Amino acid sequence: MKSRFAIPAMVLLLGAGAALGCRKIPLTSPTPLPSGTVVLRFTRKVHGPFELSLDGTRIPVAQYPKGARSLLIKGLAPGKHRFFLSSAREIFSPDLGELDMTGTKGLYQIVLTQTFDAVLYGKPDPLPPAEGLPGVSAALVK
Repeated sequence: MKSRFAIPAMVLLLGAGAALGCRKIPLTSPTPLPSGTVVLRFTRKVHGPFELSLDGTRIPVAQYPKGARSLLIKGLAPGKHRFFLSSAREIFSPDLGELDMTGTKGLYQIVLTQTFDAVLYGKPDPLPPAEGLPGVSAALVK
């Protein structure tokens, strides 16, 4: 008698878990991106501190205090650019790669994100200010 209710209960629990755990992330940009623009869309909120390197140069990133879902990079020249993402609180996949900028449109890429809670004792040494590239700006945006 008890097994008669077990299977429907398991189906309901799995369905509810799938509905609550899944959220839709657009696979393409909802609006066309202008040339020289890259949007890296994270699967979770990124709280930072957040570091971005483009072509071996650290880029200053405007942080959003409540966490952000995307990183907007503007002002990239056409061609290939290597990027590297790092954070003390999050893990990214891919955390490094190449952006192939064409002259006609921008890029939109999804980055898988997972929180990483590490126990650190003491305060880390502060990083020097990022140098940046001329004309390139980056910001975490909702």
